[in-house]
Amino acid sequence: MPSVPGTEPPVDRGPLHPIELATAAVLGGVTVGLVTIGSVVPFAAALNLVSAVPMGLLAHRYRLRAIASAAVSAGLVSFVAAGLLPAIGVIATATIGGIIGIVKRRRGGLPLVLALSLLAGACWAGFSLAGLAAFSTTRELVFQNVRDMAGGLRRLLAHQPQLDPLGRAITTITEQVLHWWWLYIGAGTLFGIVVTSLFSWFVLGSVLDRLRWLPGSDLLAAPADPRPIDPLPVRLSGVSFRYPGAKSDALSDIDLTVERGEFVAVVGHNGSGKSTLTRLLAGRPPTAGSVWRPGSAGLGRIGGTAMVMQRPESQTLGVLVADDVVWGLAPEAARDVDVEALLSEVGLGGRGRVETSTLSGGQQQRLAVAAALARKPALLIADEATSMIDPDGRRDLVALLASLPARHGMAVVLVTHHEADAAAADRVVHLSGGRQVQQLPSWPRPARNPRRRPIGEPLLRLRGVGHTYNRGTPWSVSALHGVDLTVHRGEAMLIVGGNGSGKSTLAWIMAGLVRPTSGSCLLHDYSGARPVHKRIGAVALAFQHSRLQLQRQTVGAEIEDWGGRGTGSGAVGRALDAVGLDRAMASRSIEELSGGQAKRLVLAAMVASHPQLVVLDEPLAGLDPQARAEVVELLARLRDSGQTLIIISHDVADMENICDRTVDLRAGRIEVGEQAVAAERSVPRGDVVNPRMGEAFGGAR
Repeated sequence: MPSVPGTEPPVDRGPLHPIELATAAVLGGVTVGLVTIGSVVPFAAALNLVSAVPMGLLAHRYRLRAIASAAVSAGLVSFVAAGLLPAIGVIATATIGGIIGIVKRRRGGLPLVLALSLLAGACWAGFSLAGLAAFSTTRELVFQNVRDMAGGLRRLLAHQPQLDPLGRAITTITEQVLHWWWLYIGAGTLFGIVVTSLFSWFVLGSVLDRLRWLPGSDLLAAPADPRPIDPLPVRLSGVSFRYPGAKSDALSDIDLTVERGEFVAVVGHNGSGKSTLTRLLAGRPPTAGSVWRPGSAGLGRIGGTAMVMQRPESQTLGVLVADDVVWGLAPEAARDVDVEALLSEVGLGGRGRVETSTLSGGQQQRLAVAAALARKPALLIADEATSMIDPDGRRDLVALLASLPARHGMAVVLVTHHEADAAAADRVVHLSGGRQVQQLPSWPRPARNPRRRPIGEPLLRLRGVGHTYNRGTPWSVSALHGVDLTVHRGEAMLIVGGNGSGKSTLAWIMAGLVRPTSGSCLLHDYSGARPVHKRIGAVALAFQHSRLQLQRQTVGAEIEDWGGRGTGSGAVGRALDAVGLDRAMASRSIEELSGGQAKRLVLAAMVASHPQLVVLDEPLAGLDPQARAEVVELLARLRDSGQTLIIISHDVADMENICDRTVDLRAGRIEVGEQAVAAERSVPRGDVVNPRMGEAFGGAR
């Protein structure tokens, strides 16, 4: 049965969609935290002023039922955690945020805000009066406390004859208010909701306008399919797909069939359309051509389609490993799952009671496979599941995926950049530019880049550095043990190690973002040796997932934000030149960047901020061969400009071409002592191979 071509799947009816549930859970949790802390901690009351932002953003993006679900669940959590008043505060916050978000979404104005706030105020006034009327004993107790306070204040003021009239006036007004309590409380509640809504329209509305550009659509969303779940075999005939607003197709004229028992590999470079193909296999309809399957795709359903994504930490939801395997399953379905057998099958046997936060990246990917298998899928799609783990973990994960079709009678589709990952596949589909090709164009490996500048004096010293997470608690985990390391000015150092060896913890300590629990990490500069955590900004850290540290709407705004005051268009242009990006990209949206461009933008932003040392955590992760070669060449240029680099990477073969030495980190310890730095094999210090790069990093030399 062919699917009906369409564009964006409808989201205005039916039960809550996964992205609505996920967003409501996250933003509801943020609201709970803001309101609870603002109510309990006296000096944090200002947090209540911003607590409407998450709910406003939710109402701005999704249906009324999404914010209603978030408000009810967040209110219950607040009630359990902090009591009745914070719970009421959460609901009131959701009311205000909902009004502003809905009006913004429907492109309304101030009159609509006024009308909705009057309606909401009347509802809140009625709720307040009904509650006070129903709990009359409690009401009288509260009223008596108010009378006692007014009487006490009157007696206090009576000690000064000139203030006695004020005391009498206070008691008279108090009695009048308490006598006509239903009028004053009802009118006061109505007035408060209306005034707060009008004020929030200008403040919260401006915030929502600035956040309008953030993405909020579910790329896996598909129209409801009433047929029974039966995703295989799936046949794509002449399929094309174009995203809404795009000028060209992401996929064109694709013919593909996936049968039960097959292990199919889809190989392509960044932007080739691989992820778009997985979305069509998972149930999203094409914009041209047809997709046939005997039933519905059943994404996330028992017996349907399961997906393992690129970032392992983004799909880990349970606190314990065993909890994560059955997370989201109905109770009766969860009881039928042999959790220990699944964990043993993926190589995690005996780890059911281990916290998921202690797993390495490779182990988290194995856990994601176990959670997928708990749904007994007919089709398992692994979208770049091997790109963020070390070589050993990658080989093990591919071997595991290759074994599943024979053992479970299912089909597995592995999407990858690496031809080596496809060696075990029954069939390999190559994609380039959104089309099927016989083979991918080959890209040369990064060439050896000999050093052209000498290495200088010590810049960063680590002595006896150790770090324990959750120290002093039953959940403490040791990540580093007695690390001694010296980084010299102008040096390019490669730190290698498997997943879970402590590399990322070491990177955060060297950047000053985490203080070690033992030992010292000192930065040597013009002001002497100081702990690096007291010199925030002197060491820049490029995250493994570059998109996580890009916070502005456009490329130019991001660079200006990193550079601080005085960073104008000229400085932005020079920073883009330094990393090989066209100056015209300054006006492009962050959301339009590829993975390689995002990594380059982070480095351009660092150019503008003039750090003394740059730490890069897995700079090649998730990149295709072309982008990898470009980033390696860029790092060589940075090194030759005099910039000090610490590169943490699994990709030893590529990175050893530009690094002066390699440090092996295993189980939180440096396996081999530091090697002597060969500073003599470089050109005289006065030579700058790339004047533009030297100028850009002039403040860091």
